Amino acid sequence: MDMLLTVIVVIVVALIFDFTNGFHDTANAMATSVATGALRPRVAVLISAVLNLVGAFLSTEVAQTISSGIINEGSSGVDITPTMIFAGLVGAVLWNLATWYLGLPSSSTHALLGGLIGAAIIGSGFDAVNFSAVLTKVVVPAFLSPVVAGAVALVATVCAYRITQNARTRGAEAGFRHGQTISASLVSLAHGTNDAQKTMGVITLTLIAAGYQGADTPPQFWVIASCGLAIALGTYLGGWRIMRTVGKRITDVKAPQGFAAETSSAATILVSSHLGFALSTTQVTSGAVVGSGLGKKLASVRWGVVGRIATAWVVTLPAAALVGGLAAWAASTSIVGLIAVAVVATACGAGLFVLARRHPVTRENVNEEPATDQDDDRRTVSTTVASKEG
Repeated sequence: MDMLLTVIVVIVVALIFDFTNGFHDTANAMATSVATGALRPRVAVLISAVLNLVGAFLSTEVAQTISSGIINEGSSGVDITPTMIFAGLVGAVLWNLATWYLGLPSSSTHALLGGLIGAAIIGSGFDAVNFSAVLTKVVVPAFLSPVVAGAVALVATVCAYRITQNARTRGAEAGFRHGQTISASLVSLAHGTNDAQKTMGVITLTLIAAGYQGADTPPQFWVIASCGLAIALGTYLGGWRIMRTVGKRITDVKAPQGFAAETSSAATILVSSHLGFALSTTQVTSGAVVGSGLGKKLASVRWGVVGRIATAWVVTLPAAALVGGLAAWAASTSIVGLIAVAVVATACGAGLFVLARRHPVTRENVNEEPATDQDDDRRTVSTTVASKEG
């Protein structure tokens, strides 16, 4: 009975993570479409939510990477317990909420994997983690995916502007905005095929660790459906804080750039999902937006903002691992420790929501640039002038 209750708690927390993943990563698909006016904010998140749900049913390759590729199986079964998985999810959820509050498009994927890895190491030692799989399926794609997406977006942006340079600017812009409806929809579909599966993998891993499901088996239908619904609901609520960063603060996105960024992001994510890579869709999208900025004008990217985002990428996995490890240490001591971790995590999450209400970002003001961007704008202008003088 104690094991069953623990499994139920883990599943609930996993779906909470999936929900935060949804509103944290809404910007991946819709930030550029909202920024260019191709889609109204509420319509954009509705389309994204529906297609995230559809995408959740298209593939389970990434889910099986999470459930049977990252955590090793020992002589007595999987070297991790539901309590440790709970602790790892706590680290992932808190990191997602912290970066959402700061408006940083960090990786929900790396937050999740970092939390699980930290909890597994504290609970069962370093042998519990398949570091070879972490390197090939997580770390290498993390470095390559934003570069690949950015390079594709750069080339696509250059081609888009050259092909339409003799067309009426107004007509060309309108055409690209219509195209963004399709390209943004593809990103949402791709996001569902990748990110929704990560929570499926965690729940499946929990069921395997508790003995309710056989090792190396795919997610059950109810797991797929519940994870798809959770991420879709989170997406519909809209991660407006991060959407502002991706759509307005990295570069001043125009319709041709948005179309190029979204198309390259969708292609990269879909290929990675097919190969079973637990890819960070946030890194792919952000890299594509940077590439689209470089493709239009070499100095039109706000490098100060990009630097802060890149720092968050580097810190995400170890920070989530640290929180997950501490939570695993406390939760594994006794049932009192488990309850204490849950209470502290709830209080921290509620505190971040309260702080966010002091400076809200909604669909009404998502395209307004905050005052803190003025310094980045000045640096961009200075770089532009220097490049022209050179």
